[in-house]
Amino acid sequence: MTSTVDTTKKPMPPVLWALLFGNFVIGTGVMAVPGTLNELSTSLQVPVATAGQLISVGALLICLGAPLFASLVAGWDRRRLLTLTMLWYAVLHLVCAAMPTFGSFFLVRVLAMVSPAVFTPQAAACVGLLVAADQRGKAITMVFLGWSVASVLGMPIAAWTGGTLGWRSTFIVIGVLGLISTAWVWRAMPNGIKPPALSWNDWRRVLGSKALMLCVAVTALYSAGQFVLFAYFAPYFKTTLALSPTQLSLLFAWFGLFGFIGNLWMSNNIDRIGAPKGVFVAVSGMAISMLLWPVGDTIILAALIMVPWALGCFSSNSAQQSRLVALGPTLASASIALNTSAMYVGQAVGAASGGWMISHDNMSQLHWMGLAGLLLSLAVSVGATRSK
Repeated sequence: MTSTVDTTKKPMPPVLWALLFGNFVIGTGVMAVPGTLNELSTSLQVPVATAGQLISVGALLICLGAPLFASLVAGWDRRRLLTLTMLWYAVLHLVCAAMPTFGSFFLVRVLAMVSPAVFTPQAAACVGLLVAADQRGKAITMVFLGWSVASVLGMPIAAWTGGTLGWRSTFIVIGVLGLISTAWVWRAMPNGIKPPALSWNDWRRVLGSKALMLCVAVTALYSAGQFVLFAYFAPYFKTTLALSPTQLSLLFAWFGLFGFIGNLWMSNNIDRIGAPKGVFVAVSGMAISMLLWPVGDTIILAALIMVPWALGCFSSNSAQQSRLVALGPTLASASIALNTSAMYVGQAVGAASGGWMISHDNMSQLHWMGLAGLLLSLAVSVGATRSK
């Protein structure tokens, strides 16, 4: 009796598209504040640096919440968890649109950031239960493509609607998209998907793994390096290049387009080149943009210089998640949650540092601080690879 091996590649399950769209909505909501920072500052009568702290505080909540929620929701059915998480996000963005003062808006916006702390890491962690092991890397990067699509469509739409119709319109749009995502996740996600519950021993294994912790540090460093400048794109380009809302939204769309291309390339090649090399290439691209940043004194030059950054911006996160899953498949829920924390603590530190520099009239020097964080990230990434 002979046996044959089925070498046919199985198509990705349809549920991954629902998770991809969910990450698109999450990403669009997270990037709504950077995209509408000028309008928020003017409408709610606070300085740009103060409005920018919405990014820092929201990121800090996600940082602390991701590992905490990973333990609290460990036994939940993922269909119900992800559906309720998206519903929370949708409703609170609609509430944000009605807030009359910066203080009330600040509170509701921070509460809405509970959803990114849960949805993105838990969607990635359950992918391993939805696809075969040899498709895991591609599936994880596919789900994270939603963030790239958010940069292509979501952030430009946020910037345009905020600049032309007012920032409240932006948050209404995100709320409606969140309701659509809620229905799609509920319909597409199968019942009974429950990654193994996390124990204290699992957390000890993650925290005690030099390779995993160095990888997490890589994420924190390149996130901080990016958000020193990324968080203040809108006021930066308004100040330095006097861009209109339409020009700014087109520049965001340009950045997002190459972000999508970079993540798509990473999704199709991650299993071939390996996650560590993918991370190194992506972060190197971002560092090149920071190095060349002073040359971008016209919108055309700025757009060209942003391309390497965009190519690496989201693909680096996809490669990092794939890297963590490969290092410890059984610890994915914990390591990805911790990596999500690192990403957002980096954003908080970066946005706070950028705000501090702006308040001291150093907006034109933001890229040098960003470059330092990215170069340090590259060095730690090499160390993480060697520590395996």
